[in-house]
Amino acid sequence: MHGMIPLPGVFLAGIAIFLIVLWDAFEAIILPRRVTRRFRLTRLYYLFTWRTWKLYARLMPTQKARETFFGFFGPISLFFLIGVWAVGLVISFGMMQYGAGSALNVSGMTPSLYTDLYLSGTTFFTLGLGDVIPKSGLARFLVVAEAGLGFGFLAAVIGYLPFIYGAFGNRETNIALLDARAGTPPTAGELLRRHSYKGGKEALQKLLAEWERWCAQLLESHLSYPVLAYFRSQHDNQSWIGSLTAILDTCALVIAGVEDACSKQAELTFAIARHAAVDLCQVFNAPPTPLSTNRLTPETLEKLRAKLAKHGWVLLTTPEAAQRLTELREMYEPYVNALARHLHHSLPPWIPDKKGRDNWETTAWAKTSGAMDDHPAHLLHDDHF
Repeated sequence: MHGMIPLPGVFLAGIAIFLIVLWDAFEAIILPRRVTRRFRLTRLYYLFTWRTWKLYARLMPTQKARETFFGFFGPISLFFLIGVWAVGLVISFGMMQYGAGSALNVSGMTPSLYTDLYLSGTTFFTLGLGDVIPKSGLARFLVVAEAGLGFGFLAAVIGYLPFIYGAFGNRETNIALLDARAGTPPTAGELLRRHSYKGGKEALQKLLAEWERWCAQLLESHLSYPVLAYFRSQHDNQSWIGSLTAILDTCALVIAGVEDACSKQAELTFAIARHAAVDLCQVFNAPPTPLSTNRLTPETLEKLRAKLAKHGWVLLTTPEAAQRLTELREMYEPYVNALARHLHHSLPPWIPDKKGRDNWETTAWAKTSGAMDDHPAHLLHDDHF
């Protein structure tokens, strides 16, 4: 019978699929470094699914609905990626069994490709029903090998998911802490203004040191596990890209000409933050994209200087300082803009667009009852741009 004739081409194709899927899963789950190879199953998977997801997001009637929809993508895509790997491995072993001649004992039916795939599925997921039994040495070897691989794959996934969510939690901690320190969404102007109290400059230096470490952790985790970039923050008005941009803006201001500020620490934080933005653009194949509008117009810069001067921060107004600020912005703005466009985020302004409330100052009950203005929390930050 045709199903019993060895088919070397099918067997070799099964081996090829097996190697591609196994190596892709190894790179995504176990290998703790960036993979620069262009052809990757995971890369193609996210290229297709993310583009499709963004197309459907455009059909959402409101911005809040779109953000909620985007928030589902990270976790869902991760589980479906694991499913793609599992299906690929099942198909590969089924093809190898079929290519080896379907050497199986089957009750009441003729061995076929369907039977081989069925045996592969029950073996991979360690069901072991016993209604299909291998009868040749090669077929038995494939069953044993697949059973062991299925067990190892399950163990790797069990260890992979907690790590992903642990890295996500570590990333979000500093973003949440930035809420009361730089406003919502965070801005460089508000961050400096809120550190204008006595001892604020020392606190700012400590904050930038913490964000230097945060950027290093972001660089390490998101280069090794790019799926983390698709996980959204808890609040629609917060994002890791927005927070990274606000810190870069702050460092650029301090370096370019804030008198008596922590310029050295700002340089260190700026270096690692810019490094993270550039390398992540390479991971997502997002070339630097110039901004369509100027985020820091001369009018906005003048307003920023006047407001910060009122709170004790002196920004240099020399042409050299202005040129230095422009050069620093050109070093990172095209990259964070490219990341924001790719991941469908928005970049924060340099100063708050309007008087608003931080996330910690609001509650769902106040929004429902319309009693937000009666809440005294906003008095802590009643001075705004």
